[in-house]
Amino acid sequence: MPCKLARYYLVLCWFFLLGCSQTHVVEQAEQPCTPAWYQAVEAKVTTGDGLGHGPDVGSDEWKSVIEFKLGIRGDPSIPERNTPQWCEYIDNLVLK
Repeated sequence: MPCKLARYYLVLCWFFLLGCSQTHVVEQAEQPCTPAWYQAVEAKVTTGDGLGHGPDVGSDEWKSVIEFKLGIRGDPSIPERNTPQWCEYIDNLVLK
């Protein structure tokens, strides 16, 4: 009888631990330069004031603010903002 009780206790503890464990959701990587990607970058590097004021996400002004907030604006090694290479550069800094 004590052996059955011990097994029951172990199974109960196991289910308790499983129920308390966190589930890790792996975020699917967004394709750079898409609206979903711009939103993912905006979620990490906020450009607005929290009251709905700020540049349109994905615009050239928005990209300039992203560069400013990351401390890279004016760096000559950054690709042009209107290229996919710019998105890849920012993706490596912010989302990877």
